Amino acid sequence: MQLVTPGIGLLFWMLVSFSLVLFVLGKYAWKPIMKGIHQREDTIEKALEAANEAKKEMLKLKAGNEQLLRDAKDERDALMRDARKLKEAILDDARQKANEEAERIIENARENIQFEKMAAINELKNQIASISIEIAEKLIGKELENKEQQQQLTEKLLNEVKIN
Repeated sequence: MQLVTPGIGLLFWMLVSFSLVLFVLGKYAWKPIMKGIHQREDTIEKALEAANEAKKEMLKLKAGNEQLLRDAKDERDALMRDARKLKEAILDDARQKANEEAERIIENARENIQFEKMAAINELKNQIASISIEIAEKLIGKELENKEQQQQLTEKLLNEVKIN
């Protein structure tokens, strides 16, 4: 039973040695250990705060990136609309120029046709005049004194007739 009921001397020396160990630990080890634990606690707390700040910053950056992406898409859409409008304007301009060129060509053709028509009418008048003179010579039986007078007379008569 000695193990269950220790002696007074043993208890005294155990108490003295425990107190001495506790005093030495309290004097030299406890403060540095507690200081290290508090420093570690502060470091962990700061790291957690930095992680939370980084998380908030990442959320802000993500929102900013999404906004930039939306802005870029909007700008791309605006550029595409502008490009389509420019394409339509260029096509309309080309159509208008082509129509103007076609009208100019048609007008030139009309002028050429009118000129050719007038030339053909004049040629026809001249031929009619020559044929008329030949017929008149045959009918009259004699020729006028010179060709120049014949021509003048013929032109005078043709102008009076006004063939279209």
